Amino acid sequence: MKALGYVRVSTAGQVEDGVSLDAQEARIKAWAEANGAAGVEIFRDEGISGKRSDNRPGLLAALEAAGRGDALIAYSLSRLSRSTRDTLEIAEQLQKRGADLVSLSEKIDTTSAAGKMVFRLLAVLAEFERDQISDRTKSALQYKRGNGEKTGGDVPYGFKARSGRLYPNPKEQKAIKEIRSRRARGESLRTICQALEKAGYKRRQGGKTWHPEAVRLILGRSDCQGSVEG
Repeated sequence: MKALGYVRVSTAGQVEDGVSLDAQEARIKAWAEANGAAGVEIFRDEGISGKRSDNRPGLLAALEAAGRGDALIAYSLSRLSRSTRDTLEIAEQLQKRGADLVSLSEKIDTTSAAGKMVFRLLAVLAEFERDQISDRTKSALQYKRGNGEKTGGDVPYGFKARSGRLYPNPKEQKAIKEIRSRRARGESLRTICQALEKAGYKRRQGGKTWHPEAVRLILGRSDCQGSVEG
């Protein structure tokens, strides 16, 4: 096992906990010696806040150097990051590389069975947080769509945008109604395309040629059904 020690202080951090870079490094080397590490490489970030993990060259270099069987060691999780999400992302990066994470203050050590259990609990909590964010985002988008608000991306076929809101485009809505009606009767996507072309329905860009994939996408949109039936 190769030990990769990460030490960090910001001006505020030195005042708050008084753990200097040298003190952190000494604790890391002691752990490495006690656990039979083949060697210790120290990575430093001096005078950099722990609020973000993507702007610290020392941490990024340590993660890049981590390989299978290695261990990234920090004096505490707060030295790795002040953000729980960033800390979990760092742990996930290490796991993908087959490396372990050791935090001396919290006694988190994924080289042991108990440490792996703690890591897995943290991973479950991280997944739960991501699912909650996803659910909230979906609910917010559904609410906006229900109120006729544009939710980003291109304006969908059947609508026009004005002042951040969506309004039905009568001609395109008529085409959508025709598409859904023919599909309900069991017509194939290619047959529907031919019918749209024969009736003179145009696509968003003004083209007169319809493709099965374009029809399939329109049929798959949940907003189309409400706009047509309404």
